[in-house]
Amino acid sequence: MRSSFRMVKMERIAYFGGTFDPVHNGHLNVARALLKKFALDRLYFLPAYHAPHKPDRPPTSGYHRFAMLCLATEGFPDIYVSTLELEKGRSRYTIETLPELAAAHPGARTFFVMGADSWADIRTWRDWENVLLSSDHIVVTRPGYPIGSDHVTQAVRERIIDLRGRPNAELDDDIVNKHIYLTDAAVYDASATELRDDLSDGRLDRTDDIPPSVANYIEKYELYR
Repeated sequence: MRSSFRMVKMERIAYFGGTFDPVHNGHLNVARALLKKFALDRLYFLPAYHAPHKPDRPPTSGYHRFAMLCLATEGFPDIYVSTLELEKGRSRYTIETLPELAAAHPGARTFFVMGADSWADIRTWRDWENVLLSSDHIVVTRPGYPIGSDHVTQAVRERIIDLRGRPNAELDDDIVNKHIYLTDAAVYDASATELRDDLSDGRLDRTDDIPPSVANYIEKYELYR
């Protein structure tokens, strides 16, 4: 008798962490590119309440950052916004968050997305080595931030898979061994810091860097003046 067993593809879900203050087109371009390259079923933006390794600059209200992300992603059915970090009402470390992300999607493979700047500063994160070894990660390139591996341990280096220059990311769904994928799927040079400086006079000069709906929201609520 012929078996009716059919292999079912494991669901792939990514979380893109950051302050997103404000979200800009660079973030959106990365999200859309990763959906395609890594064959993701869903990607969530994960706005932080307040990044613990950036204590000197309190971010814009989480309510506003969440609203801007919702406006920016409205036209993308596979991109969502998670309130997990914001609902905690306090600064949290990634090592605390990763198990919750995995538990929220039993049976799925979850990826944590970070930019090249976060990768360069990873040693400032709490329990950073376990962060990198306990989950799959995607590190996205950015001009001016070379992606090297001299600053991490040998155990971490052994988990790195360099996908730069490769058109497709054909991944085995290995949920036992976690990996760190370096990708140039989307290279962006927009900077939230530069955009905040631009908006400090109440007018946005770099109109190509922010979705119109987000720019209108910022202007209406005078967020960065």
